[in-house]
Amino acid sequence: MGVLSLLLGHGRRGLLTASVAIGAALAGCSGEGSGPVVVSIVGDRDDFAKPLQNLPNPAAKLMLESTAQGLVGFDAAGNILPGLAQRWIVEDDGRSYIFRLRRAFWADGTRVTAPDVARIVMARIVSLRRFDPDGPLDAVQTVVPMTGEVIEIRMAAARPFMLQMLAQPQMGVLSREGGTGPYRRAAQGKALLLTPIDRSTGDDKSAEGPVPPSQLRVLRSEGAALAIIRFRERQAALVLGGRFSDLPLLLPAGIDRDAVRADPVQGLLGLTMVGEGKLLDDDNVRAAINMAIDRSQLPAVFPLGGWATTEQIVPSALDLGRNPTPPVWAGMAMEDRRAQASATITRWRADNGAPPTLRIALPTGPGATLLFGLLRRDLAAIGLDARRVDTGAPADLRLIDEVAPYDSALWYLGRVGCARKVHCSDAADAQLQAASLASTAAERSARIAEAEALMQAHNGYIALGAPVRWSLVSRRLTGFMPSPRARHPLNHLFRRPN
Repeated sequence: MGVLSLLLGHGRRGLLTASVAIGAALAGCSGEGSGPVVVSIVGDRDDFAKPLQNLPNPAAKLMLESTAQGLVGFDAAGNILPGLAQRWIVEDDGRSYIFRLRRAFWADGTRVTAPDVARIVMARIVSLRRFDPDGPLDAVQTVVPMTGEVIEIRMAAARPFMLQMLAQPQMGVLSREGGTGPYRRAAQGKALLLTPIDRSTGDDKSAEGPVPPSQLRVLRSEGAALAIIRFRERQAALVLGGRFSDLPLLLPAGIDRDAVRADPVQGLLGLTMVGEGKLLDDDNVRAAINMAIDRSQLPAVFPLGGWATTEQIVPSALDLGRNPTPPVWAGMAMEDRRAQASATITRWRADNGAPPTLRIALPTGPGATLLFGLLRRDLAAIGLDARRVDTGAPADLRLIDEVAPYDSALWYLGRVGCARKVHCSDAADAQLQAASLASTAAERSARIAEAEALMQAHNGYIALGAPVRWSLVSRRLTGFMPSPRARHPLNHLFRRPN
C-alpha cells in the first residue's frame, strides 16, 4: 500500500477516535505539505460511486464536474466557462444554440464525436424534464449533430437561462467508460485519486511523465465530524459541502474562524408538506403551521455572516416582473400570529378530534437537531405535536435544502410544485404550464407571477431561509472563491509552496 492508501483508509468514527486515527495514519503525510491537495467533502461514498443518482448532494456534484464536464460549466464566481464545447453561438432569437466541441477523448481512448454528445445530452434533457417540467429545458425540441465536431440544440422558444442549466453537473457528458475530465479518477483505498487530463490527447498527464504532486487531488466523501478533524489536524487542505446541519460542529472542534468560508447562495431551505390526510388538506391549518414558525430565532442557532431568514418561496424579483408575494400574515407580530394559528387548531380539534402527530423528516447532524427543537416548540405553542423521522421514512413535513441551479422563479416554484409530489396548488401548476406555452416574454412573466402568488397563498412550503453552504480553506490554498452556486472547481485551486 502506498502512503496515499494509508492516508485515507479509515472509516467514520467519533470526533476523538477520528483525531487519533488520522494522526496515526497520516504521520509524515500532510494535506498541507508538498503532496497532492487533499479534499474532504461532507457526504457519503455512494455520492462518488453513483453521482447521478445522488444529486444534488455536494460530493455527487463535485465528482461529476471533476470527471464528466458538460458543454459548458461555471467558475467559482458563477460565470459560464467553456467545457466540452470550446465556443458557441446563439441564433434564431435564442431558439438555436450551436456548440463547437473541442478535441476530447473517452476514458478508453476513443475520440468523442458530435453524435455521441448529441445523444447523451438529449437523453439527459429528457430525464431532467421529469423533475423540472417547466424549467429552461422545457422548450428543447432536439439535439442534433451538424458535423463531427458541432452540435445544435433546437428550441421551440427562447429560454434566457439555458446556458446556466447546461452548466449544471447533471448535464455532464458521461459514457459507461466515464467522462472527459478535467480529471481521471482512480480508487485509492476508500479515497479517490484525481489525475489531470491532457486536453490535447485525452491521456492522463502521468503518461507523459511525472505529474507534479500539487496537481493531483485526493478526494474523500465522509461525515462532517471526520472531515473537520482531518482539516484541523492539517491532513486536508479543503473541506467542501458544509451545510446548516453540520455548522455547530465547528466551534467545539476549535476551527479558526478565518478558515470558514460561506458561499452567498440562493435557493430553498424549508419544509414541504408531503403528508396526506384531513389535517394538512385544510388550507387554514397549513397557513397556521407556516405562521407559527418563529424564524427570528434561527440566526442565533446558525451564526453565519450574511445569512438571512425568509417567509417567501422566491427570494427576489428574478423574472417575476415584481417583488415576491409576502404571506398575508407577514406584518403581524409573532404573538398575534401564534394566537391566530392556535385558534385555527382549536377549531380543527373541535370538529375532528385530536390532530395527528406531525412527522418531520430531517437529515442527521446537530444543526438539524437544533432546528427540530425550534420547530417542535413552535408547533406545540399552537397545539400540534411533532416527531422527528429519518429522511427516508414516511413524513408529513420534509426538509428541502438545495441551491438554485439557475436564476428564475420557475425553479423555486417547480421545486415545490405538483411534479415533486408535494402538497401543491393545481391552479398554480396550471399557470406554470401556461407560462411554458406563452407566446411572448410578457405573457410568460405574468403567468409565472400568478403561479407564485397562488403557491405562496397555498402554504404547501414553509420557507425558512437561504441554504447554508460553507467550506474550510487552508491559508496555503489559493484560487478559492466564495461561490453563488456553491461550485469550487478543483482545477482552479493552487497551493503556495513551502
